[in-house]
Amino acid sequence: MTEQERVQKILSVLEELYPEARTALNFSNPFELLVATVLSAQCTDRQVNRVTAKLFRKYKTPGDYANLSPEELETHIKSCGLYRNKARNIIALARMLEDKYGGQVPASLKELVKLPGVGRKTANVILSNAFGQPAMAVDTHVFRVARRLGLARGHTPLQVEKELQKKIPVHLWSGTHHRLIQLGRNICRARSPKCPSCPLSAWCPAGSTWQK
Repeated sequence: MTEQERVQKILSVLEELYPEARTALNFSNPFELLVATVLSAQCTDRQVNRVTAKLFRKYKTPGDYANLSPEELETHIKSCGLYRNKARNIIALARMLEDKYGGQVPASLKELVKLPGVGRKTANVILSNAFGQPAMAVDTHVFRVARRLGLARGHTPLQVEKELQKKIPVHLWSGTHHRLIQLGRNICRARSPKCPSCPLSAWCPAGSTWQK
């Protein structure tokens, strides 16, 4: 089996396993997804959804957040962890959206990463989920699983992102991102991965190591 055939098999099995994989964050517009994604750093999507269910009812636009003090916002997002930094970043990016982008979230990677607290991963999440653009966001799950599966060898998220973009067809970038996350959460865990029951074990170079 060639490497291309192996990759195609992995992608096919992933699609069969998680045909409806999508972001678990709740949002109704690009700005809400941006706020939710910033809050999700070192926090579960489930907890973020609990917080934003109330937060998004009270504050709806970048202008609403731009007028808040960090202390005001902190009271709403404390349970998300790292809340002081997150509050400062959300308020700062909201003000930048108001001042530079007419209150709209930009739909380009170049502009998104200019926003406070927004790196490539967050920007790619926004492009993929809010704007329907092909993007390969590399979070901790994607980084770990891609390397274990031999889809990438890079030592940084950017290196892994570039490798995945080369190996995976563009129209599958977004879907594969979500499927790798699901595999990482359910089977290919950071500790004690469930290699014996993994449907991808036959094509995974790391599987035999973990099963020893």
